[in-house]
Amino acid sequence: MTGSPRSCRGGWKTGARASTGALAALLLTIAPLSGQATVRADVEENFRREPQGLVLARVNAGAELSRVGVSGSWTEASLEGWVWTASLRTTDREGMDLTVSVAGGENLRAEPSGAIVARLEEGTLLEELESQPGWTRVRRTGWIWSPSVTPAGQRAPDPASGAGVPSSAASRGVDPVRIFLRAGESTPILSAPDGDTIGTSAVDGDLEVLAREGSWVRVRLEGWVWSPASDAGDAEPPSGAGATADLTPDDLAAPDGASHEGRRVTWTVQFISLERAEAVRTDFYEGEPFILGRAGGAEGPFVYVAVPPDRLSTAEGLTPLELIRVTGRVRRASSALTATPILDLLALERGAGG
Repeated sequence: MTGSPRSCRGGWKTGARASTGALAALLLTIAPLSGQATVRADVEENFRREPQGLVLARVNAGAELSRVGVSGSWTEASLEGWVWTASLRTTDREGMDLTVSVAGGENLRAEPSGAIVARLEEGTLLEELESQPGWTRVRRTGWIWSPSVTPAGQRAPDPASGAGVPSSAASRGVDPVRIFLRAGESTPILSAPDGDTIGTSAVDGDLEVLAREGSWVRVRLEGWVWSPASDAGDAEPPSGAGATADLTPDDLAAPDGASHEGRRVTWTVQFISLERAEAVRTDFYEGEPFILGRAGGAEGPFVYVAVPPDRLSTAEGLTPLELIRVTGRVRRASSALTATPILDLLALERGAGG
């Protein structure tokens, strides 16, 4: 690591700001007492600004966080540790004290020069707790996918099982068309390379290989779910994130549009082009493919549709101005750069205009 520590840290906080910070710290201490506990990350996982939101850090397996609360499948938690002071700069944004200022981010450590517990993203805002020559102890509250954490008192997954360590077919010495996982109940399954953990395997089973990206393999697991037949037929899906909502782009543009994030929608979209996200588009990961289109047709508002790897070949075959039927989950009601809604593609049907 290069760079020298800042020689002076004093003088930049005003008395008013210090008082405000003290009040905020007091409120933060009081509010979460009923639900506060220590949780441990069982796998390497994203630490986000809000559920499904901007990634603030990548937390290592085994890292401990202080739980603040729970919302659905997400756990709000505080992450603390030490950062090399030269990699930080002062700020007053959003009531925070510091921001990670180095390109590529910086390590968060359990103690100065100690074990790495997380990798903080460049631009992540932090609260300063204390400092010593060359090092600053910081804290940040964010959200982590609940299935990826366990109360600290419970038994952690057996490291020998390979939990948290993705393996290619070649390194496991198995058939390149089929992968046979033998990691018992602790192998994580991610939504995308370096994405959130969406589940863990419960038993040994065959995983069909669909695609490969570097050391990552996209797989499919098939099985059976108990669903007794009923004279009434299949029930309508319940309202909530799993149900298709009758939402329009105007609904997402409303002041309460963010409340619809995570809902599923089906829209007719005029395809304009297939793009790759640049680093400045912080609502995507860099290089993520997405459809640029207009919801409802040529005169409708713009919409972005993030395309997963297994549907990329279909998106690449689309022609400009073609109308398609898109079912997706609302990732962002309003993107940070252009205020455009973003959907995560679940299904795509061509010929919507015919």
